[in-house]
Amino acid sequence: MPQTVQGVIARSEGADVEIVDIVVPDPGPGEAIVAVQSCGVCHTDLHYREGGITDDFPFLLGHEAAGRVESVGEGVSEVAPGDFVVLNWRAVCGECRACAKGEPQYCFDTHNAEQKMRIADSGEELTPALGIGAFAEKTLVAAGQCTKVDESADAAAVGLLGCGVMAGYGAAVNTGGVTRGDSVAVIGCGGVGDAAIAGAHLAGATTIIAVDLDPRKLETAKGFGATHTINGGEEDVVERIRELTGGFGADVVIDAVGLPESYEQAFYARDLAGTLVLVGVPTPEKTVTLPMIDIFGRGGALKSSWYGDCLPSRDFPMLVDLYQQGRFDLDAFITERIGLGDVESAFDKMHSGDVLRSVVIL
Repeated sequence: MPQTVQGVIARSEGADVEIVDIVVPDPGPGEAIVAVQSCGVCHTDLHYREGGITDDFPFLLGHEAAGRVESVGEGVSEVAPGDFVVLNWRAVCGECRACAKGEPQYCFDTHNAEQKMRIADSGEELTPALGIGAFAEKTLVAAGQCTKVDESADAAAVGLLGCGVMAGYGAAVNTGGVTRGDSVAVIGCGGVGDAAIAGAHLAGATTIIAVDLDPRKLETAKGFGATHTINGGEEDVVERIRELTGGFGADVVIDAVGLPESYEQAFYARDLAGTLVLVGVPTPEKTVTLPMIDIFGRGGALKSSWYGDCLPSRDFPMLVDLYQQGRFDLDAFITERIGLGDVESAFDKMHSGDVLRSVVIL
């Protein structure tokens, strides 16, 4: 029988979010219903509310989530009722050209649930944020979006792997290939940037430079492993990174902002043959212009990081294990634990830079 639960929706562009009753259908083939235990409030949810991703309103917001599988549809073998899972928005297909090449982390045909959840009183179809929609007591997803992890872990902490923390960690380790002895600079010290710093620290980087305009964020970055900080409003970022790396530039520079200005800083702050990783998501109208002779002459690699180039089935359990061992501090990303009715307030705090991550507890 379909279930009626409460969820947080964005009904129209820029409007305050609302808590409404939503109808969750029984899982069909390849689908699962998850009873959500926690969901982080991510900038991506705010982008959905502001119409910055698509205009397929109304949206069921929330995607950085953990919970328990309640039921599964026909043909599901990945998970079973009762499994504690972290949700992901890249359920690999196993058949596309990337999967066929043995690179499923780049899957070009990822899966979402086929059925739609709806607003109970109007019957309107909801568009789930990143195919998840987890600001809700229960949500319907493709079974491949569920990754089973250690059930003794704190849902509020490990749920953050569903987006921001994985994106940042993976930008450093998976995309950037940071390894022991490297020098790393991270431009933008929000949740994604701090996760990149934590990943670089875990991978053995010896010089980790945090760059931001907010002194509060720079101080927080030290707790994740930054060895040096640069206030971009007070210092020349490129020159200061070079000073801190023997005059050469960093081996890996991660742009966690996604603006033309930050990308150009990252480009010139690299050492020769260094790597630039773009993980901050630019808006469609943003463009960058660089002299081709500089692109050629500096060598190295210019990369974009999709979801930290992660493979959830590989990376989530590993990172949860590191968290349980005290080696990867996911708790440090949580600023506050809130209820479903506090999402709009969490967006306001996000704008003002007062939180690293608000986490909805259900």
